[in-house]
Amino acid sequence: MTLADIIKAIILGIVEGVTEFLPVSSTAHLLLGGRLLGFENEGKVFEVVIQLGAILALLSVYAARLWHLLITLPSSRETQRFALGVIVAFLPAGIVGATFHDYITGVRFESLALISLAMILGGFVLLWLDRMPLTPRHTDVMAFPLRLCLGIGLFQTLSLVPGVSRAGATIVGALLLGTDKRSAAEYSFYLAMPTLAGAFVYDLYKNGASLDGGAVAIIAIGFVVAFLSAFVVVKTLLDFVSRFGFAPFAYWRLIVGGLGLIAAFTVAA
Repeated sequence: MTLADIIKAIILGIVEGVTEFLPVSSTAHLLLGGRLLGFENEGKVFEVVIQLGAILALLSVYAARLWHLLITLPSSRETQRFALGVIVAFLPAGIVGATFHDYITGVRFESLALISLAMILGGFVLLWLDRMPLTPRHTDVMAFPLRLCLGIGLFQTLSLVPGVSRAGATIVGALLLGTDKRSAAEYSFYLAMPTLAGAFVYDLYKNGASLDGGAVAIIAIGFVVAFLSAFVVVKTLLDFVSRFGFAPFAYWRLIVGGLGLIAAFTVAA
């Protein structure tokens, strides 16, 4: 392990932690960042494990709320309905993702041009939505009806297209189906918990054999940095969205997608 390896792990850990819960596609940023840094990663285990750091950051921030949900689950109809709604929202992407995992993973890490185009398209969609005069009908995530949860879950399946962004797909779906911006972002957090945890377990099962002792230190560094940076994002995102909307993320997607296209065609040339 060299100093250059440590610096690369820190940079990519920050990239993962900052982008995992933003509507900007962490996959696109990790792929582009890894290529620019010349980061070699057998079996994609680095990406799989540092994602766990981001998941644990989310669970840490929401620990008190999750504990409240757990202790009220046996007696509270509101909590039971909310938990069922999250399960219903998770199932579409969980089923499709497990069924087409190998194909999705292959395309996700190989087609930089496709990912960049999806980034650009998603940027325009976020800009369009941010400027639409939407009238929210649902503002409390605890009271989302099951049909709304299912609709958001179906939108989440779009994130299986490389570069779309899981957070972006769920937020866009929630807004189109009648939520306000803050509750759309908050529900994206709750839905991320089973979705990312399931993806982590499945990816580790598929790629765990690629993990070797020499890579453990680099992965550990990326894991810790991803945890810390994701913790900051989760703590601040809802207030940021309430104040600025999603336009800043849209412009960022356009910039990164454009740079990705340039990189794709430069490599091809």
